[in-house]
Amino acid sequence: MSGNLTDNESENFSWSSDDDVGKEKEVFDTGSSLTTLSAFNGTAEGSSSSGPSSTLFRHFVGAGFSESLVAKAIEENGEGNMDSILNALLTYSALESSPSDVLDIEKSSATEQNGDLSERIDDVLGQTNNGHSDQKTDADSDFWSSDYDENIPDDLSDSDSCLGMEETSGSLSEKDQKLLFLADMGYPVEEVKIAIERCGPESSLEELADFLCAAQMARASDASYVDPPAKPKLYSDYAKHKKRKLLEYEMRKKKQKGLFEDDEPIRLPKPMIGFGVPTEPCLPFHRTLPEAAIAPPYFYYENVALAPKGVWDTISRFLYDVQPEFVDSKYFCAAARKRGYIHNLPVENRFPLLPLPPRTINEALPLTRKWWPHWDPRTKLNCLQTAIGSAKLTERIRKALEDYEGDPPDHVKKYVLDECRKWNLVWVGRNKVAPLEPDEVEMLLGFPRNHTRGGGISRTDRFKSLGNSFQVDTVAYHLSVLKDLFPGGIKVLSLFSGIGGAEVALHRLGIPLKFVVSVELAEVNRNIQRSWWEQTNQKGILIDIVDVQQLTSDRLEQLINKFGGFDLVIGGSPCNNLAGSNRVSRDGLEGKESSLFFEYIRILDSVKCIMGKKR
Repeated sequence: MSGNLTDNESENFSWSSDDDVGKEKEVFDTGSSLTTLSAFNGTAEGSSSSGPSSTLFRHFVGAGFSESLVAKAIEENGEGNMDSILNALLTYSALESSPSDVLDIEKSSATEQNGDLSERIDDVLGQTNNGHSDQKTDADSDFWSSDYDENIPDDLSDSDSCLGMEETSGSLSEKDQKLLFLADMGYPVEEVKIAIERCGPESSLEELADFLCAAQMARASDASYVDPPAKPKLYSDYAKHKKRKLLEYEMRKKKQKGLFEDDEPIRLPKPMIGFGVPTEPCLPFHRTLPEAAIAPPYFYYENVALAPKGVWDTISRFLYDVQPEFVDSKYFCAAARKRGYIHNLPVENRFPLLPLPPRTINEALPLTRKWWPHWDPRTKLNCLQTAIGSAKLTERIRKALEDYEGDPPDHVKKYVLDECRKWNLVWVGRNKVAPLEPDEVEMLLGFPRNHTRGGGISRTDRFKSLGNSFQVDTVAYHLSVLKDLFPGGIKVLSLFSGIGGAEVALHRLGIPLKFVVSVELAEVNRNIQRSWWEQTNQKGILIDIVDVQQLTSDRLEQLINKFGGFDLVIGGSPCNNLAGSNRVSRDGLEGKESSLFFEYIRILDSVKCIMGKKR
C-alpha cells in the first residue's frame, strides 16, 4: 500500500537513514530507458505506484545531458536523491570521453579563469569517483568504482558549495547572494546582472542559470559571434559542475526554509511493538477511543513511521484523535518494516497467523546458512524495497573478496557489509551474494507463493508491487479481532489496495470476504488481486475502482444502499512525500502523492455519515 524506503536497521547495526523511500531507487538488473521514459507520462494520483517526475527528467535534460543518460541515471538511483543522479550523469559523460580528454578540457578552461576554478573542478572529479580517495589504494579501485554514486550524503548542508553561501547570507541581500553564487560558478558578473534584470529579482537561481546558459548557447550557434578570448566556454565546459552547485544551493535553501524537518523526535517507541506483538512481552495498557471514532465502520490506516515532523500529529488529528500504533515488522518476520497504524479496532484478544513465519534470515532462507560468513552479523533483513541491487554490484563484491583465502581486511568487510545491508543481499555461494528473488520477497511479506507471478507481470513490476505492500502477518495480527465479530463474513472498502495485502490477511485469518470494493490506480496491481481472488475461489463480490477520486459521495451511497454498508475501511495512502530518503519532494502531506491521505479522510467521513443516517 504505502511505498517503501530503506529501513536501514538490523539487529547488530545502527542505521541513521530513514525508512522507505517514497521515490524509491529503481536499480534493476533488467529494464531500459524506454521503460523509464514512459513512466514519466503516468499519473500518481490515487495509487501508491507513482512514476518518476517528468519535471526532474526535463531538469537534467535542460542541463545538457542526453535523454538516454538521464533516464538511465534516474532508473538506477531513483528520483529521491538529485545529487546521486547528477554524479551518475557526470560518471556516464566522463566514460564517453577518455579520462585525459576530460581533465584537459576542464583544467585548461579553469586556467583561463586565472586558476580560480581549478581546485573546484578537481573536487568535482573526485566526488564523481565516490569520494573514497583517502580510503582506497589503486589495487582496490576496481571494486570501489561504480556506475552510479551510492555514497553521496543526503545532507548537503555540509558540502563546500553551501558553506560559503551560509557565511555570507547574513550580510547580503538575496539578490546579491544570487549574483555572488552565479559569479562563483563562473558566469561573468555583467551577464548575471543582465539576467537578473531580464528575469526579475524574484527569479530562482535555476531560472537565472537557464537564462545564462541559453544566451551562451545562442551565441555559440551564431557563426558571426566570437567570444572574447578571456572568457571561457562556460556552458560546454562547466555545465555539469554548475548544475551540481545549483542543485546543492536549492537543497540548502529548502533546508533553511524548514522543508526537510527532522523525523518524529519523540513519538516512536523503542521497542517499536505498538500495543503488543505475539513474540515480545508487553506491559499492560489501556486505550480509550474518542467518541467520534467509536461509531461504525471500523477503520484501519497505515503509513511509514519515520515521516517528517508533525505528520503523525496531523494524521491523528484528522482520524478523530486516535493514538497511532507504531510497529516494526521485524517482530513478525525476518525483515524490518517500520509502520504507523491508526485504527479503532479492539486491541485485546489478538492472535497471530499460524504457523508463525521464520524470524531470522537463516530460518527464512536456509540455503544461505552454508555460505554465510561469520563476519556478517545480520540476522534480519532491512525494509524490503521496490528495487534490488544490480548484477554489476554483486560482481564487484565477488571481485573484492576472491583474492583473500581467509577473512578479508576490515575495509573490505565494511564495504561488503554496507552494500549487503543497503540492498538486502544474501549469501548464495563462496564470496557470492545475490539480491532476493520475487518469491522470497513474497514469503517474507506473508503473501502466497507466486502471488505476483504470471499474467504478463514483469519481474520489475513484481518487485515494485511487493515493495509497496503490507506485511501481511503484521496486519493480520491487528485484524484478527474481527474474526469473532464477523463470523459470517465481512464487507470491506479497501482504498489504495495495492496487491491486496488486507484481503490476503483477512482470508488467511479465515474471515469470509462477502463484499470488497477495491480502489487501486495501477493496472498491474489490480490484475494481481483479481487473479488471487479467482485462484482462491472467493465466493463474495469484488468491485474494482481505478481512482479514489471516482469514489464520490453519490457512488458511496449507491454501494451502501445496495450492500448494506461497510464493516471495515482500510488503506494506506502513498508515502512518496513522507519517506526519509526522498530529499527532493519530501513535502509531507502537502505533497502531490501523499496528499491523497485527505481522500482517505473524505471517503471515511462520507461512509460514516451515510451509514449513520441509516441507523
